[in-house]
Amino acid sequence: MDNILWSRPEGERAGTPLLLMLHGYGSDEARMAAMFKDLPKGFTCAAPRAPRDIAGGRGWFLLDYFLVNDFAEVVGAASAVLAWLDSVMEKYAFSSVSVLGFSQGMAMATTLIRLRPEQFTAGVGLSGFVLHNELLAAMEPLAVQIPFLWARDPADVVINPDATAFTADWLVDNTELSNAHYAGMGHHIGATELADVSSFLTGHVSGSFVPRG
Repeated sequence: MDNILWSRPEGERAGTPLLLMLHGYGSDEARMAAMFKDLPKGFTCAAPRAPRDIAGGRGWFLLDYFLVNDFAEVVGAASAVLAWLDSVMEKYAFSSVSVLGFSQGMAMATTLIRLRPEQFTAGVGLSGFVLHNELLAAMEPLAVQIPFLWARDPADVVINPDATAFTADWLVDNTELSNAHYAGMGHHIGATELADVSSFLTGHVSGSFVPRG
């Protein structure tokens, strides 16, 4: 993982809380970096680029409308993220790790949580979904259940109804879930939504809030 956008210069990262930000399908890390300014200032935010080329954008794994996926590809992508996370944790000794994902990035974020539930302090999913996978489900419900904000427009047509229903059930069973709905937002990220994300994160992640001074 060589293409990472950071919210802080290297010399200012050590000991801060890390917020890992995972972009959606056909997007890239710049979309996540555009949100840095709207998130709690105590975080070091990191936005990596997904490995797969998707018509000029990037994706974490190949999928279609029904969210069919090759789980070996999913695990490969998740393992690469976790290996990178291990390396930056060793280098910067972040005080905690939280994860935010938009659309397919939420599927990747929740996969990371499923593989290492003890690693993460809080999670945020924006207009996204959780993967239905029997191998992961065999280890669930998760022994460690973190605070998780699921924010979306209930009328979003990009995520199909079956995936939305599974996601709702999974989050209830495996996280300390908070829901937020934004009518008319569609499959996008809204300003009010980001303000609520910031409030959620500052309420659950020590060191993420920095007073204006």
